[in-house]
Amino acid sequence: MTTLAPALWRAGERAFPPTLARVPTPPRHLYTLGDRGTLDRPCVAIVGTRYPSEYGVRVTRQLSATLANAGICVISGLAQGIDAVAHQSALANQGATVAVLGGGIDKIYPTRNRALYHRIAHEGMIVSEFEPGHPHFPGCFPRRNRLIAGLASVTIVVEAGIKSGALITANYAVDMGRMVAAIPGPIDAPSSAGTNQLLRDGAHVIASVDDALTLVDLATPHETPEPDPPSPETLDANQQRLLSALANETLSPDALAVRSNLAPHHMLATLTSLELLGMVQTLPTGEIRRR
Repeated sequence: MTTLAPALWRAGERAFPPTLARVPTPPRHLYTLGDRGTLDRPCVAIVGTRYPSEYGVRVTRQLSATLANAGICVISGLAQGIDAVAHQSALANQGATVAVLGGGIDKIYPTRNRALYHRIAHEGMIVSEFEPGHPHFPGCFPRRNRLIAGLASVTIVVEAGIKSGALITANYAVDMGRMVAAIPGPIDAPSSAGTNQLLRDGAHVIASVDDALTLVDLATPHETPEPDPPSPETLDANQQRLLSALANETLSPDALAVRSNLAPHHMLATLTSLELLGMVQTLPTGEIRRR
């Protein structure tokens, strides 16, 4: 398999993800392997216990597949359990996935996920704030978890015990004002105690895979398209006269009043109406031109 060289993204550079600006102690740089464009799409984090139930595995596969098929990037931490299942399902559906590491970009943990690591590096992206060769250390995984939450617009916790690291990720997401959702589980299952607690405290409930898509849509900014300008036939006589006078030139207000043969006060009122319609523009110099 071809060996990839890590790229270095520095804070403030164009490639650096702007979503990390609100991360506690923002990273000064990121090391990455893989396709930079992976993070250009909406991103959702799927996290959970390292020891999931069959139900947790099944739901994770369904969630990740649905998100991947919708063009959404699945982010997780390459841990065994829910993380690995989320990555695998995204890849199996030809989707995008990002693995955030707690050590150097070349430090694979757990080692059982070595094949998954290499596949993500070639088909998705690996991210770490630690330089190559940096070992794992006490506290490295909470640091990783803040980046997972920071890169995602929505964090979904599938199964998590009360002391699960997935809850740390969820708490970071809440602190950053991001959406947090959880999968409800049996009230007597230790692996669902943390997720049920999140739901009790106000997390969004995922009652179906479609709920995840709805949350992503709510969390993703949408640009409002500008309305098409009105056609000349819908304009009144003064508006049409002013546009004809402008033609493709840039004129001062006085020159425009003379050329349009409109009284100054009528010219200014007509000019204002055309500006509101987005059909003309007054430049900083005071001159006027058609858009």
